[in-house]
Amino acid sequence: MTAPSLLAFMGASVVLTIAPGPDNLFVIAQGISRGRRAATVTAWGMCSGITVHTLAAAAGISVIFYSSPVVFHAVKYAGAAYLLYLAYRALASDGARPGATAPAAVTGFGHFRRGLLMNVLNPKVALFFLAFLPQFVDRGPGNIGMQMAMLGIIFMLQAFVIFSAIAWFSGGIGERMNRHPRWPKYLSWATAAIFVGLAVRLAITSP
Repeated sequence: MTAPSLLAFMGASVVLTIAPGPDNLFVIAQGISRGRRAATVTAWGMCSGITVHTLAAAAGISVIFYSSPVVFHAVKYAGAAYLLYLAYRALASDGARPGATAPAAVTGFGHFRRGLLMNVLNPKVALFFLAFLPQFVDRGPGNIGMQMAMLGIIFMLQAFVIFSAIAWFSGGIGERMNRHPRWPKYLSWATAAIFVGLAVRLAITSP
């Protein structure tokens, strides 16, 4: 790959990562409701999911989502169901859901797992990388799969930097809001609404 191709890839990657979307909303929701550390660990999990998708694209596995609507819809609905579960957990926290008991605190690995599953269970991400990465691959002599894997790692690294910045700022906002006694309940409802919205958005997407 040439230097201009790499620079073009980096520029496109940064623009796509910054653009408002479900990943950014997910990190913001975690930062406001759970704090900077939780949001950063969640972002780490999401970026690990990006690695899974890019390696799958490099290996050609993502083609399955194009050729098998059954697989696509199965993964899609599993992802939507997981987001609805997170919405339920958000309502159950801080007593926001009437009659609820507060669940056990989410561990660092729990936040990482949330981000990982949020990303991996979105088949649209797999299709995105399958369409995006080959545009910057040198089709001359060389290992195309290795080039796609390298581009995926670059995308993951820049995404982690941007998501971490989003986590830091949203976590700071959440910390200030949580100082007011009524805000935690409102934040739980807002977080649940974001998760439900993301679930609906995922459920109605098509290949």
